[in-house]
Amino acid sequence: MTALSEVRASAFARVALANVAREYPRKIDYLLLGAPGDLTPRRIHPVFFGSYDWHSAVHMHWLLARLLRLHPTLPEADEIKALLDAHLAPAAMAGEFAYFNSPAGRTFERPYGWGWLLELHAELLRLKNGLWAQAVAPLANLIAQRFGAQVCAAPYPVRSGSHGNTAFASLLALDYARRAGDLALAAAIEQAARRWYAPDRDAPAAYEPSLDDFLSPALIEAALMREIMPVTAFRAWLQAFLPAALGPLAAPPIVADRSDAKQAHLDGLALSRAWCFRRLG
Repeated sequence: MTALSEVRASAFARVALANVAREYPRKIDYLLLGAPGDLTPRRIHPVFFGSYDWHSAVHMHWLLARLLRLHPTLPEADEIKALLDAHLAPAAMAGEFAYFNSPAGRTFERPYGWGWLLELHAELLRLKNGLWAQAVAPLANLIAQRFGAQVCAAPYPVRSGSHGNTAFASLLALDYARRAGDLALAAAIEQAARRWYAPDRDAPAAYEPSLDDFLSPALIEAALMREIMPVTAFRAWLQAFLPAALGPLAAPPIVADRSDAKQAHLDGLALSRAWCFRRLG
């Protein structure tokens, strides 16, 4: 595996540091239960107010925590620590928890943002920063309970190539469950994945990608099944599921207009496919 160089890590850090502190432009998606009050991002989400939307702010914080773990002597390390000290303070995280614990927040950012919040907490546990991990833990525990209940109740998965994809969120949540020792969540995800995906055969790879995709529905499903099946059983399942000739799954997607935010997702598709191929390899 090629290590992330310090030069590239610094470049990622500078992008994330700028994003998590930038309040606008912001895409908001709120359930209003009455006349709206102050809906400014920083008031509703005192931690994850930056970036374009809530889940992007969360995974930018994950990126900063991961870079700090992989490159603790990064030139931006002190700035990252100061930002995470400020953003992941208990009082600020209590504001995030309050929104999710309100009627309007019960399904907010399900499942994509849920998965990323759990993955952020998993990364903080790997980093072994007790203060940050403890501050995020109440929201992570709440979302973990909801995630487990959701996958147990869902008769079908979501097979899209974007935010609703069930397999991708389950991969992130499963990583959290194993890192945090949440045996109930891990079991719920494993049981749901077998129920949803074990019978699958002949993935319609020829139909990928769709114009909005940043995930491959076929490859991300395979990546999840690799995590929950014994090696021999998984190899047999994969042989029946994916075509021998990967065809469009192995071809770089065409991005004709990067000024179109949806079409620009296809650049992310190339990266997430590479991530899946490495996991499957």
